[in-house]
Amino acid sequence: MEAYATALTYAIPGFVLLVIIEAVAARMMGRKVNRAMDTISSLSSGMTNTLKNLLGLSIVLVSYGWMESRFGIFDIQSTGWLFLIAFIGTDFASYWAHRFNHSINIFWNRHIVHHSSEEFNLSCALRQEISAIVGIYFFLYIPLAFIGIPYEVILVTAPIHLFAQFWYHTRLIGRMGFLEKILMTPSHHRVHHAINDIYIDKNFSAIFIIWDKWFGTFQEELEEEPPVYGTLKPANTWNPVLINYQHAWQILKDAWRTNNWMDKIRVWFMPTGWRPKDVQEKYPITIDGVHTRSKYDSNASDFLKGWSWFQLIFHNLLMYFLLTQFGKFEAVDIMWYSIFLFVSVFSYTTLMDRHVFAIPAEVIKLALGSWIIYQVGAWYNLDEIFAGGSILVMVYLGISMLLTFYFILVEKERSENDVSISV
Repeated sequence: MEAYATALTYAIPGFVLLVIIEAVAARMMGRKVNRAMDTISSLSSGMTNTLKNLLGLSIVLVSYGWMESRFGIFDIQSTGWLFLIAFIGTDFASYWAHRFNHSINIFWNRHIVHHSSEEFNLSCALRQEISAIVGIYFFLYIPLAFIGIPYEVILVTAPIHLFAQFWYHTRLIGRMGFLEKILMTPSHHRVHHAINDIYIDKNFSAIFIIWDKWFGTFQEELEEEPPVYGTLKPANTWNPVLINYQHAWQILKDAWRTNNWMDKIRVWFMPTGWRPKDVQEKYPITIDGVHTRSKYDSNASDFLKGWSWFQLIFHNLLMYFLLTQFGKFEAVDIMWYSIFLFVSVFSYTTLMDRHVFAIPAEVIKLALGSWIIYQVGAWYNLDEIFAGGSILVMVYLGISMLLTFYFILVEKERSENDVSISV
């Protein structure tokens, strides 16, 4: 896990730099591909995914190392060709795992957060899950284990394969000629993220688009059908924690409400979007036309947007501090630090929604942060790196609490009154 934290200290600045470059390039090209709150929500989602991984909140039913040690029939030495084979095998497994996530109701909950943005840009690539706790696709790696691809090779190729999926989440790159026939390109992936009827559940590949072409799930981007992004049932929140469990909550409600006992079970494992007939009739879900729907907007003031940017930057710096000091922290310290950051993300993204629940969330954050400082005597060893760092955190906690009260009890009420008067 320490190696993972070290890798992220290099990867995260690289991702952030590319997001900034895309935003600058879009402005120079006169194109709008980012909205402030959407981008903050996306980057905050990436933060929660990182924290989940740092906490080790993943259960692997069968590890690759276990499979390879018992089923591998060849003793293959590490060569360049071996890494290439491992990369292609990983990509093949990724295609099917991705396709399963789109095909089965409960599995869709593992992946929905990645599709929840109504924009398509590099920041939405970082909308990664926290709900996929159990690794259920180990069987897809059996062929690699069977031919004896060493575990150490998979450890190298897996993160490279993951990071290589970042760059094509953009609207600024058009068609790429011959590469369109071989690789997943921005054009192909725009199709995958679109909710137009013709684009739904297409282009599942991660790196090599050939899998979609072989298995009948390929769709080219059409000039006459501009992609519309998001999910058929919009998330309607900036809170990435809530988005991660919205679909599961809907399935749970359907399972509870249906009178058919078989449907209470199979609703979890039926194709994505399936609902029991009696529930669908009594509690219909209306899906607006994709070309006429309005994008979610919490109508935040410029002040709230600016404060939300500060929150994102401040908490990313706190997380980066955790990553750089990971080897010096005890497991219990990592746990409480990560819980604090989780609560913080929940709090400020709820505030971005201008929802009243931001107040109790902020109270919990203030209490937790104060308790940590009291127990440790400082904000861990931040003062050793930055003089007065703990005082800065304490001041932030107080200001954050006051501004939350302001945005919810003063600014929101004032804006609602202004709307009432104008009507």
